[in-house]
Amino acid sequence: MKRLSLPRRENRRQVVYDLLLWVLLSVFVAAMGPDPVVDPAAFGVVTAPRIALAAVAVLVGRRWPLAALTLLLPLGPWRFTDGFATVDLTWLLPRRDVKIFPLLATSPYIMWYAYLTGRRMVRMWPAAAAFCLIAVVGVGVVLAKGGDLALWVSMVTGLVGTYLVPYLLGLLRRRLLQQRRQARLSAEAQARLRERARIARDMHDSLGHDLALIAVRAAGLELAPGLDPARAKAAGELRVAAADATERLRQIIGLLRDDSDASPLAPVDEDVAELVRRAEDSGMSISLEVAPGPPPALARAVVQEGLTNAAKHAPGAAVRVSVAPHRVAVRNEPARSRPTARPGGLGLAGLRERVRLAGGTLTAGPADGGFELAVEIPRTGEEHPRGSGRHRQSDARSSGA
Repeated sequence: MKRLSLPRRENRRQVVYDLLLWVLLSVFVAAMGPDPVVDPAAFGVVTAPRIALAAVAVLVGRRWPLAALTLLLPLGPWRFTDGFATVDLTWLLPRRDVKIFPLLATSPYIMWYAYLTGRRMVRMWPAAAAFCLIAVVGVGVVLAKGGDLALWVSMVTGLVGTYLVPYLLGLLRRRLLQQRRQARLSAEAQARLRERARIARDMHDSLGHDLALIAVRAAGLELAPGLDPARAKAAGELRVAAADATERLRQIIGLLRDDSDASPLAPVDEDVAELVRRAEDSGMSISLEVAPGPPPALARAVVQEGLTNAAKHAPGAAVRVSVAPHRVAVRNEPARSRPTARPGGLGLAGLRERVRLAGGTLTAGPADGGFELAVEIPRTGEEHPRGSGRHRQSDARSSGA
């Protein structure tokens, strides 16, 4: 059989607070009852049980505020002699002094536990059941006092002000805190998604390009004249391993990116000349023509994507890079060895989005037996005749990394 354990306080401060709360509540309860000096017997019969009841309510109220609210029911606003306001209802009743919202010394404590009930309780039906019980007690008190219409007014306003309004304020506070928590969790989730997209972008821009250059070096070594068959085979295996690593990288990027993530738009900092020089150092044959004009970041992104595709899908092929004021193009000749990369990457998708935001046009497809990636940027105020982001039908090599 499961034992019912009393609620424990988390620290000494909570013990002190609850003890002070019980002492103050006991003082007000004693002030409402008989004088212990004049009539000690009545004080022991009426006030002492109420003080004990208040002690139990404070003991359980921190964890179960609805239980404390129910225990304090005998201390509720059942005296209609004092109220928040006195109104004249002679137009409706023969009485002039009708009390609105009866107030007792214990009313603030009852209101506090009603507020905590709405603030902490998730399920609403226990509170609804308790309020029905409180309403029944109020009806009984009014009927016991004669059922005057003025008593009904006092009782209804007392129940609304002492129980219902604080409960609704606590419920509103809980809903607001829940919304704030949901907003914070949503912001944290968006931050995680942005970080995942940033990691995917960095991996694509840096590691993908470097792996493609490794494959180019291996392809150049494989085709080197005079190399013995064993070393040529090892170079070919290295080229295939680099391509497999690129494919695994593409799969990892797919896991890091979410369908709602924006496409990678910003490459790492490096100009076109430095990018081409690194590719040439890896063994690629590249001719470069550069003229100032397009945004440096966009030109670099186009050239990097074109060189990466050429290294993966046309290893050993000569590449021509052209950067003009309103056009950036990367064209490669036919491949000199069998490509090992697989289609389906995200490189062209991200580049197409970047070009679209810049107001340009991207085309990618076969050209003179090879492959060409070109981006055209209209002059300021000029609308491109073919529309932004148009993409020609291309073979499997246009998929990118």
